[in-house]
Amino acid sequence: MRVLIPAALHSYTRGAHVDADGATLAEMFADLDRRYPGLRFRVVDEQGQLRPNMRLFVNGRGVRDLAHPLVPTDSVAVVLALSGG
Repeated sequence: MRVLIPAALHSYTRGAHVDADGATLAEMFADLDRRYPGLRFRVVDEQGQLRPNMRLFVNGRGVRDLAHPLVPTDSVAVVLALSGG
């Protein structure tokens, strides 16, 4: 599947779009981490949960569950949510 990577993580991927495999979002991030070591830790915390400042969209629909199923034709966007005060 095609994955859109936020600019803050381009130092890992060297680009905005990458290809990945996996039957779930968790498997997709495991695949991305094999290809781009360290990327998963920036998106998923030590407990295997999506970090609060990260958002995921599968085919344009917001998803927070890393067990969300994927098919090879899906489009996934990883978005860094802005925060501050």
